[in-house]
Amino acid sequence: MRITFITPQDSLTGGIRVIATYAKSLQQLGHSVLILCASPDQPGGLRLALRALRRADLPGAWRAACQGFAAAPPRAGHIANSGVPYVVFESHSPPASMLPDADLLVATWWETAVWVDAMPASKGRKVHLIQGYEIWTGGDVRVRLHAALRLPNRKIAISSQLKFDIEAELGDLDIRVVPNAVDLVQFDAPSRDRGDPPTVGFTYSPQAIKGADIIHEACRLARQDIPDLRTLAFGSEHPPQEMPLPPDTEFHYCPRQDQIAGLYARCDAWLFASRLDSFGLPILESMACRTPVIGVPIGAAPDLLADGAGVLVPSESPEAMASALVALLRSPPEAWKRMSTISYQRAHAYSWDDATALLLKAIGDPP
Repeated sequence: MRITFITPQDSLTGGIRVIATYAKSLQQLGHSVLILCASPDQPGGLRLALRALRRADLPGAWRAACQGFAAAPPRAGHIANSGVPYVVFESHSPPASMLPDADLLVATWWETAVWVDAMPASKGRKVHLIQGYEIWTGGDVRVRLHAALRLPNRKIAISSQLKFDIEAELGDLDIRVVPNAVDLVQFDAPSRDRGDPPTVGFTYSPQAIKGADIIHEACRLARQDIPDLRTLAFGSEHPPQEMPLPPDTEFHYCPRQDQIAGLYARCDAWLFASRLDSFGLPILESMACRTPVIGVPIGAAPDLLADGAGVLVPSESPEAMASALVALLRSPPEAWKRMSTISYQRAHAYSWDDATALLLKAIGDPP
């Protein structure tokens, strides 16, 4: 098949990683794949979302983080590094003349679903890969988002929780669910014992919705019981003064892709405290490296961490997160090893090859 993806930008975010991975997997299956993405200079949907968040009267830390993000120099993202052909368009949305005739045309963000809907049928059957439900932007964006989600196309969500949240608001939209996977070659680690002293890790972002403040407080509370607890983090933004890391945290700024699995594997627990997330790829990446996750019930966490694969704690509760962290790190060594093994087995039971096969099955016949 001839398949075209349209995305509002290239970056190193988890959502763009998913798009690039699907594109590469489909290309390896023999399909002809092209990705179109907006120039970093264009005010696409992601930047509109950032501007909306700035208007939401969030803490100064979030405003400062957004300003820093907008000012950061562009870096090659997952699409540029994927090996899949891609084209950058300079206009707000791609003109139809830029798109080749194809069999499938895949939108990857609500605004791109609007662009896709306007394309002639020759550009491919229309698919919307839904990676988020961005109602937190509010106002006019919320209205436009809901209109985009009601467009006639094949809809595929990346988690059952995402499907539930959208259809609870908009009714049955016949959304299919295809969960994300991780690269099981990149994210792997040999069996190990718990560290002494122990190390806890997390993915850092100054964005308020990612919960760095919750993690900061959880680590402070946990250190009251485990004074020698080490903290490790990595992220694509330097921590501003308004949203600092826990004291003495070992921070890795934009680590190379071949270094990330090693960072996960150095930890004895991984924290996930997002206030909003449609999936939470770091959960699965950490599990694939044998690191148990303590997380809030957001995105795919309830499915991934069930049945002994991790620990779910209430949202917005650093006290509960700290308590679970202390319990895990003070549990008998064999109990930690058992959770580490279950985490690994769950993550490695489902690959991107499996996800790609399910994606093609979900697309199926025209809706």
